[in-house]
Amino acid sequence: MATFTVLDLLSLDLKEHNALELRCIGGRPGLTREIRIPDLNRPGLALGGFYDKFGFDRIQIFGRGETSYLIKLAAEGKTETIEQLFTRDVPCTIFTHGQEPTDDFRRIAEGSGCPILQTELATSEFSSRLIRALSNVFAPHETIHGTLAEVFGIGVLILGDSGVGKSEAALELIERGHRLVADDAVEIRCVSGNILQGAGANKALGHHMEIRGLGIINITHLFGVGAIRDSKQIQMIVELELWDSNKTYDRIGAEEVTRDILGVRVPYLQIPVKPGRNVPIIIETAAMNERLKKMGYFSAREFNQSVLKWLESEHARNAYFQNRDMFHRETEESGQESDE
Repeated sequence: MATFTVLDLLSLDLKEHNALELRCIGGRPGLTREIRIPDLNRPGLALGGFYDKFGFDRIQIFGRGETSYLIKLAAEGKTETIEQLFTRDVPCTIFTHGQEPTDDFRRIAEGSGCPILQTELATSEFSSRLIRALSNVFAPHETIHGTLAEVFGIGVLILGDSGVGKSEAALELIERGHRLVADDAVEIRCVSGNILQGAGANKALGHHMEIRGLGIINITHLFGVGAIRDSKQIQMIVELELWDSNKTYDRIGAEEVTRDILGVRVPYLQIPVKPGRNVPIIIETAAMNERLKKMGYFSAREFNQSVLKWLESEHARNAYFQNRDMFHRETEESGQESDE
């Protein structure tokens, strides 16, 4: 991935329950320092002089306990452990609860070129938000040519060759009350190891759509903010392709097909396109069917089981009647022999 610096951390556009509320209160020349590891460290043991296994390459979080210990060191005139801390290439230090570093700490940190950040958030809340943010930044990602929409709560990634009708299908879905996430270029990130989160590769252009013969349209202006969302988990992939009369298409769907993206298997459907087929309604139905599968109801497999039960019952019924007829014939024959 590209270099991620402390300045990039300050510039993250996070809102509401994800906001970090960070500001720089010292060591501004060090804002270009690179953050290489998406993890945090509480340097309590290091301040006490124990530097074995010290995670110096992580962001250092100073909560109330660490700050109180800094005040104690300042009162005793001890700065050795602080000086030893900044002999390492620490990315940055962050003080939570709106706390201020001591003068000694500020002097030593700025002398080493290490930036000092501050947040009003509590340590536990800030740590969880920061870990989420760093996990997203450092997550494996790739950009795919396609359209991402939310259909009945299911994130549907629509793929296909250029001109096959991806944007037109998405436009009809929006008209029917569903929401657009991104068109043309979808950036996909693998979060938490098994969740694919999709968003527009370019935030400034993400909610615009190109319709051949019409040009570029702004979905937000045409349909309102209720017709868009910034990101969505990808839960199904639909690939549109021109109808090939020589190809055999799945007509039952008993076997679930998946496609691998960034090591995650996602349910995958191929939908042939030809005049007369209402592709948006097919995508809607596929999304509803996927929701049923997540609830434990697999229509195609249930249909197969019903057919098998019917065949088994029909076979048993035929076998019963055949055996009964054979029994009656044998009884009649034995009766005739005894009469003779």
